[in-house]
Amino acid sequence: MLIFILFLTGLFAGTVDAIAGGGGLISIPMLLSVGIPPHLAFGTNKLQGTIGTFNAARRYYQQGWISLEKIYMGVISGLIGSVFGSILSQILSSDLLKKIIPILLFCILIYTFFSPTLGVKDENPRLNEKVFYIIFGLILGFYDGFLGPGVGSIWVFFLTFFLGFNLIKATAYTKIFNLNSSFISLICFAIGGNIDYKIGFCMAAGQFIGGRLGANLAIKNGAAIIRPLFLSTVSVTILALIYKVYARPNLLSSFVWQQHLFSMILIITFILLGIMFVYYKIHLRQFKNEIPT
Repeated sequence: MLIFILFLTGLFAGTVDAIAGGGGLISIPMLLSVGIPPHLAFGTNKLQGTIGTFNAARRYYQQGWISLEKIYMGVISGLIGSVFGSILSQILSSDLLKKIIPILLFCILIYTFFSPTLGVKDENPRLNEKVFYIIFGLILGFYDGFLGPGVGSIWVFFLTFFLGFNLIKATAYTKIFNLNSSFISLICFAIGGNIDYKIGFCMAAGQFIGGRLGANLAIKNGAAIIRPLFLSTVSVTILALIYKVYARPNLLSSFVWQQHLFSMILIITFILLGIMFVYYKIHLRQFKNEIPT
């Protein structure tokens, strides 16, 4: 029964992540709720998440949404930034970044919410592609290696805002950047022996299916599904980061991580689905015929 639940968790997390990122908000609490120690939970999550991201990226590429010739500079810059971020994370405190990132994500949330046409179709770029990939590849690669939460959402927003990508294309390219940094992290976790392979591959089976399913849903429905789910995952990420920074330590240890994790998963799930439904009804019907195909 547990194996089946973990498989379904991987399936749902992979589907959500392929569309708008944030799959870890679902999979990590589940891993912790079944009693896996945090160091193993994060490593195991990275294994199953990387496999889901790979299949999502593969599907986007097969459907022609990714140009490897254009993205290589961002991949290289991201690798360099991720390596430096991973190294410095062992030396420097992440307290400042933990306080800055929720503010950045909140600004992204507000701007996106009040710009309903953002990412509906391709727009003129505000920045040269090579310059963009070098600058933000290094910056976001560094952040991903140093801390990580919310990096996928930041990539999606920056790709739509600075390069004028529609949301399908921005999401597709983000999968490549996520896969880039996830692979490095996965190697580190594997070397450190911090992966439960039995559970990891069980969830990875669900992630593999979910990655393809989510990519297909995003390609078929475009902004109509990506925008509301993107706003949902950004909202939950902001709340999670604020909670980690400002919650009392005794509350964090006694309440969240030990007793009510599964309830949190259900709450997060209903928040995601609820915001998706409401936002779609209010804002996106008028853009249905404008979604790129």
